[in-house]
Amino acid sequence: MIQLRGIFRNALRHAEQCLSVKSLYTPRASISTGPQQQNSTFYEFRTYYIQPHLNAAFLKLTSEKIHLRTAHSELVGYWSVEYGGLNQVFHIWKYDSYAQRASVRAALAQDPNWIEQYISKAMPMLSSQDNEVTYLVPWSKIQKPPKDGGIFELVTFQMKPGGPAVWGKAFQVAVGTHTGSGYTHAVGVFHSEFGQLNQVHVLWWYESADQRAAIRHKSHEDARVVAAVRESAAYLVSQKNKLLFPCAFSPMK
Repeated sequence: MIQLRGIFRNALRHAEQCLSVKSLYTPRASISTGPQQQNSTFYEFRTYYIQPHLNAAFLKLTSEKIHLRTAHSELVGYWSVEYGGLNQVFHIWKYDSYAQRASVRAALAQDPNWIEQYISKAMPMLSSQDNEVTYLVPWSKIQKPPKDGGIFELVTFQMKPGGPAVWGKAFQVAVGTHTGSGYTHAVGVFHSEFGQLNQVHVLWWYESADQRAAIRHKSHEDARVVAAVRESAAYLVSQKNKLLFPCAFSPMK
């Protein structure tokens, strides 16, 4: 009996050691814990850098031929960059899935009108291109401006790793404080999937550049805004912005 008890104690001690070792490899928390991206719809951000002396010619050509491109997929908006980058255009395309985007790109490659009338002429005017796949954060949706004729600001925040599950709540409060207080209109809040990771973009709308300047001055004296921004800034690495003017052919103005 004593021998059996000794064997049992040794077996129990071994089991406890195994459980202890296993616990060392059990994740305490996951950076993905929190609201997840459920919608397959994504938005492709495209930035074209135009040769300075061809900027006007590129915009004219695009205005005349953009219908050849929008026949294949949905254009959300098309803007020229006024401040924060010279001789650039920025545009957003909506896709329901990666398969849809692939089929659109394949169709464009076989579209002689698109190639002959636009691509063959536009590409020599560019010095470079950049694109980024983004999703709306779980708590945001596209909200068109209350009226046409304003200006847009694209603010890009480089956040600490972890995604909306980590910084989403604080960032949502910061954005909500600005919009809820009536300072500005948020068109959409996006986070990056392909491109520079851990980025979140906010597309704001204002009636004019001067209105934006006045609103920012006023909001920076609002204790609610200051507190919310400080909380969100704990997750911030850097930020940059661009002031955008919608092109005449842009669906969103």
